[in-house]
Amino acid sequence: MAGGSKRQIEVQTEDQTPHKWCISLGEEVFKRFFSQANPTVHKVFGDGSFFSPMLFGKFFDPSDAFPLWEFESDVLLSHLRSNNQTTVDWSETDDGYIVKAEIPGGAGKSNNIQVHVDNGKVVEISGQWKQQQRESSKSSSSSHDWRCGHWWDHGFVRRLEIPDDADFRNIEAHLYNDIFLEIQIPKTKRGTIADAYVA
Repeated sequence: MAGGSKRQIEVQTEDQTPHKWCISLGEEVFKRFFSQANPTVHKVFGDGSFFSPMLFGKFFDPSDAFPLWEFESDVLLSHLRSNNQTTVDWSETDDGYIVKAEIPGGAGKSNNIQVHVDNGKVVEISGQWKQQQRESSKSSSSSHDWRCGHWWDHGFVRRLEIPDDADFRNIEAHLYNDIFLEIQIPKTKRGTIADAYVA
């Protein structure tokens, strides 16, 4: 991803909202929501999007952790790649794990993409719609977290299981040209896995 702008996204490892994503997105609810949604929602949740519940060929709630690196991207995304419908990719190298995805609908331009690591086991990418962000800032007295309710009305999420040999403390995330997200998860050096939990 040479050229253009590159912005590092802070990866947060302390989660202050333990009850978020407590409401699951079911298939029937998603179908009703998607059929009445605006064009931006269609881009973010539509075919080939990193945040689509249908990304992996059948319905899967994006707020549930998915074991991404247990699958080859060429196999899992073959139905989309054959139609040139996706800009999602992931891979494993000797040094770590990488996931790349386009943030559809210009969502990256709102500077609201967040990356969290939950308990060293799940990496979570989420963001809130611009309009919802403005409404939240107007009603600052409200303590309601958008992620604790019908989150799909307010934003988007994708949660991924972190492999056992990953060094979750050194995950890096970058946004290129406010469109392309890249997350790098290094592997723990041999003999330091136990040290990571003792520190």
